[in-house]
Amino acid sequence: MNMTDFISLRDLSPSEVEFLLLLGRRIKARPSTYSTTLQGKTLAMIFEKPSLRTRVSFEVGIKQLGGNSIYLSPVDINLGKRESIHDVAKTLERMVQGIMIRTFAHERAEELAFYAAVPVINGLSDFSHPCQAMGDFLTMWEVKGRLENLKLAYLGDGNNVAHSLMFGAAQLGLALQVATPQGFEPKPEAFVWAQRRASQTGGAILLTHDPKSAVADADIVYTDVWTSMGQESEAVNRAPLFRPFQVNKELFALAKRDALFMHCLPAHRGEEETAEVIDSGHSVVFQQAENRLHVQKAIMIELMKSVPVEAIRPAQEAELVGV
Repeated sequence: MNMTDFISLRDLSPSEVEFLLLLGRRIKARPSTYSTTLQGKTLAMIFEKPSLRTRVSFEVGIKQLGGNSIYLSPVDINLGKRESIHDVAKTLERMVQGIMIRTFAHERAEELAFYAAVPVINGLSDFSHPCQAMGDFLTMWEVKGRLENLKLAYLGDGNNVAHSLMFGAAQLGLALQVATPQGFEPKPEAFVWAQRRASQTGGAILLTHDPKSAVADADIVYTDVWTSMGQESEAVNRAPLFRPFQVNKELFALAKRDALFMHCLPAHRGEEETAEVIDSGHSVVFQQAENRLHVQKAIMIELMKSVPVEAIRPAQEAELVGV
């Protein structure tokens, strides 16, 4: 693989996405085989947004690979305010072998990757949630036995999860219909890129404002919260606009009889979905959560396995140290 960072699924080739899914599946089947792969390596985890699944899956994942992690909260860094992104990147690259960042602005993850000489993994940004999507596609593959020609319906806000599902579906040849209320569509540049890549892989990326047409005959029905973290003030105004997109028993019945229900969690029960769907036998939401662990281990292995444990220093400084 040629990737040096993991910021967005659109930065990879289709074969690279497929390889990471395959490696994730192998790691899940035989975790002990990889228990010393990253021995002595340390992952710095920058959290500007709190998270249950992201923190636990990365902390447990690096430990199960023989490495260590350091949790850095907003209080520890206050990224871009107390200390510049450049200075944080250049400091951490001398002490750790990888950096994971969970942030708001996508540009922060890109800037950190630009300056850091060690790999950077996007644990979430306002534009992209690539690790989540990788866990999602691993789950679809496990349960359905294939990814090609599956019909995936996404209902709700055209947010970071929608973007990453579009990128992944386009890379892997799925047919994805994204159904949102008027004015809440995915970003145009994300849609255009996904359509272009889908035309090369046999996939299809469509947008609609009709939740019923999106769900009709779908293999997978996916939803997310109507109001993402940082948008809480919009929740009251959004609710009536998004209510027709709630995945309830009646709407879900339009999908195939063996359709899966997926949600990236946390779920606002009774809002974007109902208990009779998320707690049904069709739901694989906790399998999705677990699979974050396995695909992130694959990502860390591919990015961090060749990074030296000794500090990365500029050449001129290395010469001085050797004097």
